[in-house]
Amino acid sequence: MLKKVLILCARFIYCFFKILPTKNKVTMISRQSNTKTIDFELLEKKLKEKNENVQVKILCKKLVGGINASLAEKVKYVLHCLLQMYHIATSKVVILDSYCILISILNHKKSLKVIQMWHSMGTMKKFGYQILNMEEGTKKDVADTMRMHKNYDYVFVSGASYAKYLEEGFNCGMEKVRIFSLPRVDLLTSKSYKEEIRNKIELKYPEIKGKKNIVYCPTFRKNENEFKANLENLINKVDTSKYNLILKLHPLSKTNIEKDGVITDTYFSSMDMLFIADYVISDYSCIIYEAAILNIPLYFLAFDLEEYEKVRGLNFDYKKEVPGLVSSKAEDILNAIENSQYDYNALKSFREKYVENIDNCTEKIADFVLDILKDNNYTK
Repeated sequence: MLKKVLILCARFIYCFFKILPTKNKVTMISRQSNTKTIDFELLEKKLKEKNENVQVKILCKKLVGGINASLAEKVKYVLHCLLQMYHIATSKVVILDSYCILISILNHKKSLKVIQMWHSMGTMKKFGYQILNMEEGTKKDVADTMRMHKNYDYVFVSGASYAKYLEEGFNCGMEKVRIFSLPRVDLLTSKSYKEEIRNKIELKYPEIKGKKNIVYCPTFRKNENEFKANLENLINKVDTSKYNLILKLHPLSKTNIEKDGVITDTYFSSMDMLFIADYVISDYSCIIYEAAILNIPLYFLAFDLEEYEKVRGLNFDYKKEVPGLVSSKAEDILNAIENSQYDYNALKSFREKYVENIDNCTEKIADFVLDILKDNNYTK
């Protein structure tokens, strides 16, 4: 009942914002960080480069602590929501990279077009409407009340092979799906950017020179006890005289283990760390799609595969689909790194299946957005 009252209040306030004139403006909204995401930053630059009369507003803010956030944080977020209302009401196009409450619960001008440019390159893990009432999902009554993922006009996906998974997760209809890879792919395929980031990482961690780098990017788990034990085992099994082990744990992870030859990085992004990776170990993280674009050998330490499929679920036959050894044991993974000849053809096939386009990704999205703006002939 409280949620319904708050939604009615938000709709009432929004009516006054909708009186304001619509501008030739694109607003991008994210709950993924408090700063501009790399995808939004690249798209903003390209839009302004192609049409200087387009206004671009980027709104990025996390509610730190979520439902358990402090009163001060909640007040700040409410004020931010009012700012979102203003820019949504006065924009022609809104681009999201995550769920946006106001886009879903409010009734918008007919002229507004909403694009969901989801922040993950792929959808290996089930999400949204695929996992209603599951342990890691949303309760159906909450999803219904909050109109979760409603009001999207277009949903971007990197490859047709998993378009149906996004359609199911967003419950949006296949007619709304469009094939566009994320802007960040342009950086992944840029030699100059790779050198720039690699130099920064080597400056921060000079000890990584002279040895092969294993980057471990695991998925976050709410219960980290089993994860911590397996992480300790991996760390103890790595021959640090030959390899650097670089841990890129999830930002919400509270696990912290220190050992010589092991780097737990919180300074660079997971994507950045791919530029110095000789091997990547993961499990169900979507970082594997970026690694595949960079042609980095992938290995899968899936110690809790059966349990994960029960509490979250995966969108494909994991062991058959992923391009590399799957094992529950760290020693198997490390032996494969040490001894096996990696199947790069399988890696290439995986990338081509799930990320169809790796050329001029930002420009293609910018052109799509500018075509939408052009249809209504709004002045600056």
